Amino acid sequence: MLISNDSLKSSQAINDLNQACLNYGFFTVTNHGIPDSLIGSATSWLSRFFHQTDEEKRRYATNDPTDRIRFILGGATKRELLHMRTHPTFHCPTKPDDSMVLQEYSERMREMGIQLLRGISKSLGLEECYVEKRMKLESGYNILGPNFYQSLSRCSDDKNQIGQFPHRDPGLLVLIAQNVGGGLQIKHQGKWLNADFPTSSIGVLVADNIEILTNGKYKSLLHRVALNTTVERLSLPFFFGPSLDATVKPEPEFVDDHNPPSYRQMTYKEYLESNSRYHVIEARSDLINEALL
Repeated sequence: MLISNDSLKSSQAINDLNQACLNYGFFTVTNHGIPDSLIGSATSWLSRFFHQTDEEKRRYATNDPTDRIRFILGGATKRELLHMRTHPTFHCPTKPDDSMVLQEYSERMREMGIQLLRGISKSLGLEECYVEKRMKLESGYNILGPNFYQSLSRCSDDKNQIGQFPHRDPGLLVLIAQNVGGGLQIKHQGKWLNADFPTSSIGVLVADNIEILTNGKYKSLLHRVALNTTVERLSLPFFFGPSLDATVKPEPEFVDDHNPPSYRQMTYKEYLESNSRYHVIEARSDLINEALL
């Protein structure tokens, strides 16, 4: 409906998008056009990666946060992570074979992210390509950061174990596919809500730099992951960010005498470098608090 030629349908979708960003900072996308077979193939490739030997995976375990490919073992949460820069250039482990499926998946997710940001621009009463131009998305900095969670039967008898602690994410949007329907929880009006969605849909989180750009009108969403399933969980968050040299600041359209700038200006590269765990997407992004004037 968002990209429909029917003006009534697209207007309704844009209004729904506005309400979701204002009230929740989270929504799901259906009829997105990404084939289930492609999502399944990407998930299968990543499952094979995480089921490799520790020796093979640790080839990418590094303390250098600027590396294009990083494997990270989550410690007490029994979570494993793989971070790959996918844009402006694509990077991926050499094993398993046939990694082109991840490149195709990342390109399709990027295309959807651009369409969603065009809809968000319209929902804010701005021209369609407003965010796209301001954040220089042609050279936007994107990361595919899959998370692998062991089943509870393998890692703990605690049915309330947290697989990922409360955090917010850098970037503009986080687009999430997953192999099971549950686990993600969002903070809403002081309560944790289950943000369940079917594996055929894509979950979307509003991230830090949308909050900064809109001067707090759309809030970056606090969220976590609960290990509430007895099967292995694999999520495929796609972190859609501005260009590294894009200046992120409260834009003039969201600043007036009653709403002064609440965040200081910096490039996206400076924003990431200011984070004590540069590029480590699973870390709590504290820069929203640090950037308050």
